[in-house]
Amino acid sequence: MTDTPSRSVLGATDDGRQPESEPRRRERGNGRQPARNGNGRGFPIDVRLLGLAGVLVVLCLIGYITRPETFLTEENFSTMLRLAAAIGVVSVGMTFVIIAGGIDLSVGSMVALSSVWMTTLATQSFGPVVMVLCALLVGLASGLINGVVIAYGKVVPFITTLAMMASARGLAERLSERRTQVVTETGFSDFFRGNVLGIPVLVWMLAAVFVIGWVVLNRTTFGRRTFAIGGNAEAARLSGINVKLHTALVYGIGGLCCGIAAVMVVARTTSGASTNGLFYELDAIAAVVIGGTLLSGGRGSLIGTLIGVLIFTVLNSIFTQNNLDTDIQNIAKGVIIVAAVLLQHTTSARRKGKPRAPGEVNSSQLSGSKS
Repeated sequence: MTDTPSRSVLGATDDGRQPESEPRRRERGNGRQPARNGNGRGFPIDVRLLGLAGVLVVLCLIGYITRPETFLTEENFSTMLRLAAAIGVVSVGMTFVIIAGGIDLSVGSMVALSSVWMTTLATQSFGPVVMVLCALLVGLASGLINGVVIAYGKVVPFITTLAMMASARGLAERLSERRTQVVTETGFSDFFRGNVLGIPVLVWMLAAVFVIGWVVLNRTTFGRRTFAIGGNAEAARLSGINVKLHTALVYGIGGLCCGIAAVMVVARTTSGASTNGLFYELDAIAAVVIGGTLLSGGRGSLIGTLIGVLIFTVLNSIFTQNNLDTDIQNIAKGVIIVAAVLLQHTTSARRKGKPRAPGEVNSSQLSGSKS
């Protein structure tokens, strides 16, 4: 009869615990905790986010150097934040969609449709609360339609959202008869164009949407499942996640953000029109990509998205204050987007060839979840 292998032979200590690796033991001896990546369990120093913050600071310095008398003023900062609010909210929803492995080309059209629907005379006659609810419901319904067609109809996101982009914009033109609908409800304008504690209400709305989105994405099962589906939808399905339902809900979140953005656009312009939200899909995708979210899904950051929105907002302000043409702005945006995508590919290639660091979780630990 052979003896049973001892625990020391199996690699365990006398009390049954597995021995620490040498790098982990060395880190603990130096009083430092093992490194963590962005999986919502800590607040690591992300070099990518630091780089984005550095770019934002450099742009602000350029703006100050070129226009020192107007750039760093309270009025200019208030204007920039108001302009960034709506596209920032749309970008929050777009981040969820892209992390889940999708894409949404219809966000601008959904903003237009929501803004037109909430500013019809019939809707305004019921007061500001009904106006806001109408915008939110129209945006949510449009997003859910996208999600259901993609998840249950098995139509690719590009085609589905392209169809919604054309249909929603056409319906907005039909409802408004291609005319601008002016807001006559003074209560709506007085509230949403006002300030709270010296900060515009629109900025408070952006902050609220961002905080809620960050908590959902990084501190809930819904967020972990979103990462898991974007990383590997089939593996997520085998682990027990209802991929179809979750995908539909993610697009619903994107549509709801479009409804909120429509309220903000109407508040800023005091009108609803079928031309609202033009090119929002490009601006939102650009901000999300600049923020480090992979277009292939499975990895992303709302903080990076917010910095991306601010980068484009500051860039637009610099161009506007220096009287540069809009075509130069669009060229600059295109160059920045291409550079960001190339940087993503380079970083991903390096990560694939790099061994995992001690204490670093793998992709399945980062995004996987069980129902």
